[in-house]
Amino acid sequence: MPSRPARPRLEDVASRAGVSTASASLVLRGRPGPGAATREAVLDAARELGYRADRTASLLARRRTQLLGVTMDVSSTFHAELLEDLQAAADERGYDIVVSPLTRTRDERRAVESLLDFRCEALLLLGPRLPDAELAALAEEHHVVAIGRRAQAAGIDVVRAADDVGVGLAVEHLVGLGHRDIAFVDGPRGPIATLRRQGYRSAMKRLGLADAAVVVDGGGDEESGARAAAALHLPSEPSKGREPGPADGRAARGRVRMPSAVVAFNDRAALGLLDRLRRDGVDVPGDVSVVGYDDSLIARLATVDLTSVSQIPEAMATAAVEAATQRLDEGRTEPVELVLEPQLVVRGTTAPRGDRSTRRGGIREP
Repeated sequence: MPSRPARPRLEDVASRAGVSTASASLVLRGRPGPGAATREAVLDAARELGYRADRTASLLARRRTQLLGVTMDVSSTFHAELLEDLQAAADERGYDIVVSPLTRTRDERRAVESLLDFRCEALLLLGPRLPDAELAALAEEHHVVAIGRRAQAAGIDVVRAADDVGVGLAVEHLVGLGHRDIAFVDGPRGPIATLRRQGYRSAMKRLGLADAAVVVDGGGDEESGARAAAALHLPSEPSKGREPGPADGRAARGRVRMPSAVVAFNDRAALGLLDRLRRDGVDVPGDVSVVGYDDSLIARLATVDLTSVSQIPEAMATAAVEAATQRLDEGRTEPVELVLEPQLVVRGTTAPRGDRSTRRGGIREP
């Protein structure tokens, strides 16, 4: 059986290029120093020999793994999109990503433990659910970046969108379309839902609609959105001070009236809400306008076309990786918090109050 050819070494590349081993190492690591001719000779030699650096040996010698550990909820489309952006940002900085998922049978503590077993140098936690005290304890021994969640834990870095501002953008958009009865479908218990709920109440108060504010129990998935749709059925009499709309006409025929607009905790809850409304014969956005949150890939599908608030995941991912690598490579010790401005992406599930001409049953009309 023929023997396997020996793997080219750094010394072989240096010999082929006619330079010192130190110069070849600098070129292959992208370090400054060697001139253009030397760089070209070394890179040509490496390509001809099929040289590939032994990254593992190099990292072990430096007691580094260059691994960033990421926890994510496998059911979250937003987390999936954010993960892709995190990988791209890590690649640019010479790091790799290890993913530890949260599932129905695997909680966040176990996910974190697995990342530490892999000797990840920093932990990037997507929407962490751990209480602040546990996050602070984790940060005493490890570099921790909380992504997408406000936290008051000592020692951790935070990168998030201004969720209260984002929900406020949704409410302002709906009021600008003439809506006054605007409900909010709440999320699961935790700091993310709390901040979004506060943003809804603050916006309703700022716009003179505090008395019309309605918060309905919800959650972060489609089933909770469907349940919220049933809970949003209100008494059939029109609200005082507003003209009857199409939904009121149905109520007069013995059916209940819905609010004219709903802001959901996230896109998944909004999808469940949309499905239940349309199954019940409620036209979106003719009778009820709906806004989600996260601007997920599903929200952008032509058959869904959901108006949603974007957290700018690419910018969030870049900032999170930068926060981690600043700790690891530059020695930063003081915690930082970066708050990004969200953006409202207007699509086909919102329209002026009572306008039945824009869209019917989820398909845009000509």
